[in-house]
Amino acid sequence: MSKPVVAIVGRPNVGKSSLFNILAGSRISIVKDTPGITRDRIYAGCSWLDRDFTIIDTGGIEPDSSDIILSQMREQAQIAIDTADVIIFIVDVKQGLVDSDSKVADMLRRSSKPVVLCVNKVDDIRKYGNDVYEFYNLGIGDPISISAANRQGLGELLDAVVEHFPPVSSEEEEDERIKVAIVGKPNVGKSSMINRLIGDERVIVSDKAGTTRDAVDTVIRNNGREYVFIDTAGLRRRKNVKEDLERYMVVRTVAAIERSDVTVLVVDAVEGVSEQDAKIAGIAHDAGKGIIIAVNKWDAVEKDSKTSLRFEKKIRSILSFIPYAQIIFISALTGQRMNKLFELTEAVYNNASMRIATGVLNEIMSEAVAMQQPPSDRGRRLKLFYMTQVSVKPPTFVIFVNDKDLMHFSYTRYIENRIRDTFGFSGTPLKFIIRERGDK
Repeated sequence: MSKPVVAIVGRPNVGKSSLFNILAGSRISIVKDTPGITRDRIYAGCSWLDRDFTIIDTGGIEPDSSDIILSQMREQAQIAIDTADVIIFIVDVKQGLVDSDSKVADMLRRSSKPVVLCVNKVDDIRKYGNDVYEFYNLGIGDPISISAANRQGLGELLDAVVEHFPPVSSEEEEDERIKVAIVGKPNVGKSSMINRLIGDERVIVSDKAGTTRDAVDTVIRNNGREYVFIDTAGLRRRKNVKEDLERYMVVRTVAAIERSDVTVLVVDAVEGVSEQDAKIAGIAHDAGKGIIIAVNKWDAVEKDSKTSLRFEKKIRSILSFIPYAQIIFISALTGQRMNKLFELTEAVYNNASMRIATGVLNEIMSEAVAMQQPPSDRGRRLKLFYMTQVSVKPPTFVIFVNDKDLMHFSYTRYIENRIRDTFGFSGTPLKFIIRERGDK
C-alpha cells in the first residue's frame, strides 16, 4: 500500500519548516526568521502510531510584494490540495488571523481534502490559549494548538492527521497490477512515452484522473499483464523562473513515486544526466522503489559502436548511489525499444518482490564471513549470527550481530554485494536492518 502524503501549508514565517524538522527527526529545512527562507520543497518519511507517511514542507515562497505573496500562496495551497492526502494548515497565534490566512483557508475549505488546522507558537497556554479560538473563524475545523519550538502538542496534531488516513486493509493491497511512475524533468518526453505505449495497439483498460492535477493513471495491458502508468507530465510553465518549476515538480514527483512499484526516470539523451535527474533518482532510492533509467530521444544522438557504453558509464558515474538501476535506451518518437520497457519493468518488479529462504541467506552470509573477516574495534570483533528476509518491495533483510556499532556500512555493502552476486536483484534497492541479539 502506498504511503499517504501530508503537506504542510501556511504563509511565510509561521513555523512550517520548524514543524517539518521535528516530524522528520532532523534539521532538513533551513530555519531562519526571514520569510520564505526555505528555498525548496523538502520531503521526508515519517511514522506515527505504526502508520508510515510522507511529509512535504511547502516552503520556497520568496515574495517581493504583497501581490506576489498572495499569488504564490494560492499556487502553493493548490499544489498541496491536488497532491496531498491530508493537509496541515499552520497559522501563527502571535500574529493572529490575517487576510492571507483566510484566502488560503477558503481554497482548502472548498477542496475535498481533509485539513488539520494547526495554531503554532502557543508557547504559553495561559497567555495565548484564548487567542487560539480566533482561528475558528477560518471555518475549517477545530484548531490544534502547538509549539513547534518547544515540541508541545505534537501528539494531538499527529493523532488528528492519522485519523484521516485510509484503513490499512484497503483494496490497494490486493491490487496485483504493476504501478509504474514515469518521472523526469520537463520536456524529456514523458507524455510521448505514454502516448507511444498506448498507441502500440494495446488495450487501454481505463483513463482516470490520478491524485494530482496534472498526473493521469493509464492502465495498459501487455502480454496478459496490466500495468498502471502514473504520468507526471503536463508541468505548466509559470512566469516565475525555473526554481519554481523545480519546486512544483518535486511535490508531484514524490507523490507519484510513493504510489509506484517501479520508477522510470526519463533522461534526455541530447542533454544528458543533470543534477535534477539525480535529485529525482534520490527520491526513488530513498522510497525503496525499483528504478529504470530510460534514456529517451536516442534516435537524435549521433552514434558509433561505443556511444551507448560511454553514455551508460556517465550515468553510472553521476548516479553512483543507484548502481543497481537498469538502463534502457529508447525513442518515444520512433518506438525504438519501447516494447522492451514492459519486459524490463516486469523483471524489476519481480526482483523487488523476490523472497529468499532463510537457510540460503545464512549460507551466503557464512561464506561471505569466511572470505572476508568482519571488522573489529579496540580488540572487539564483529560477529554475524543470523540473517533473514522480513519484507519485499524493497527486499529487506535483518542481520543479528553481537554489536551493531561494529557493523560498518562498508561491510553491510559487502554482504549486499554477495547477495546480489547470487540472486541479482537488478533494478531494486536492498534494505538492511542491523540488530543485536535480544533486540525485538
